[in-house]
Amino acid sequence: MAKTSLIEKIGYGFGDMSSSTFWKVFSYYLPIFYSNIFGLSLVDAGVLVLVTRIWDAVSDPMMGIIADRTNTKWGKYRPYLLWVAPLFSICGILLFTTPDWEYGTKLIWAYVTYIMMMTVYTGINVPYGAMLGVMTDDPNEKTVFSSFRMFFAYGGSFLALFLWEPLTNMFGGYKTTGGWFYSMCVIASACFVMFILCFLLTKEHLKTVSRVSVGSDFKSLLSNKPWWLLIGAALCSNLFNTVRGATVAYFFLDIIGPDVNLMFFGIAFLFYSGLFLGIGEVSNMAGVALCVPIANKLGKKTTFILVNAALVVLSITFFFVPCTPSGYWTMLILQIIISVFTGVMSPLIWSMYADVSDYAELKYKTASTGLIFSSASMAQKFGGAIGGAAVLWLLSAFGYITDAAELEAGAIQPESALLALRWLMSFIPAAVAALAIVVVWFYPLTTKRINEISNELKNFRSLYS
Repeated sequence: MAKTSLIEKIGYGFGDMSSSTFWKVFSYYLPIFYSNIFGLSLVDAGVLVLVTRIWDAVSDPMMGIIADRTNTKWGKYRPYLLWVAPLFSICGILLFTTPDWEYGTKLIWAYVTYIMMMTVYTGINVPYGAMLGVMTDDPNEKTVFSSFRMFFAYGGSFLALFLWEPLTNMFGGYKTTGGWFYSMCVIASACFVMFILCFLLTKEHLKTVSRVSVGSDFKSLLSNKPWWLLIGAALCSNLFNTVRGATVAYFFLDIIGPDVNLMFFGIAFLFYSGLFLGIGEVSNMAGVALCVPIANKLGKKTTFILVNAALVVLSITFFFVPCTPSGYWTMLILQIIISVFTGVMSPLIWSMYADVSDYAELKYKTASTGLIFSSASMAQKFGGAIGGAAVLWLLSAFGYITDAAELEAGAIQPESALLALRWLMSFIPAAVAALAIVVVWFYPLTTKRINEISNELKNFRSLYS
């Protein structure tokens, strides 16, 4: 059994602290950036975030195949942290750059920079995720690594989301292009440093070898039932988070309002979207800490089902909360509880991908860890894309107003658009969580079966060590 140190777990956490910091800003603020800052229509912005996923459907598995067949003195997957980190930061900055061009040219710029960003994200995040499969051969230790990963990820996301609006105000204002650009420069620089730390502090302990052709790898993947079910579950999980997260900025802008203060022991503090999302990230960290003991006691599959059942109930409850001072506190409490449960689920999914990778290696006698984890990245992107596009298209269908001139002239959002925002924070995510329960119900890798696979795989790998 490969031995791992605490410093490796911390180092591994830095990797997702970086990528998740970017991902949360993209998921939660990019829709409102495109519609209210950059100047795209809701329909064009929705098409943009969805169409670019077609390229991701190709680039993610391509990156997984490339990484599986990479061999360096640093290992298979770890070198990409060093090689791609500079491009990762540069593309993030370009994504939040608003050129002073006419509409059609700006739309082309948006497509080019978004595709570049998602390609680079694939180039670093697929190998990073696949590292989990070669850092330890202990199923429980994989859950621990996943928990460190998600704990650090939510910590970085909290800082980014909590500080985003203050940063934009520092650099010229939340509604200015310069405010968004320079804020991303700060975030991008920090993310570069974190990826370099991840590279320096980690090590690949296991050596796996792809012994079949690329075509055979794909054939075995497509016949892998646990993989299909886990893809569906991961897609639902990311869709749940993105729909709620991408709606929050609109929800606070048009339903709660910009000048709402909450009182806490006689101290007034501003109730704004960054605070709401940031508290959610801290609560996610609490959920991550609970993941290992809960999953070890109940099993990964049972834990996943119970967590999503709780999310269904809590999301529906959110719809009935009134916009009153006590109602705002209730919203905040619900956000904390929902985020604790999604925090439990996040490391669970990544650990389950590692289990599916082991299952595939034993059944098909080849290591396709990178290919399998590339599908995790693909599910994350599709969930984000579908969720972000759905929010934009639904708001457009229900008459949401984005035109700055109309709003400055006194136009108010129609009741239909406000109702759509409330549904996007409640019933729609609840339906997605319910679908996740149905999908995972048929997932065959129980705790007993995972332990059997782990023992059989040790014997198999010993033949090639």
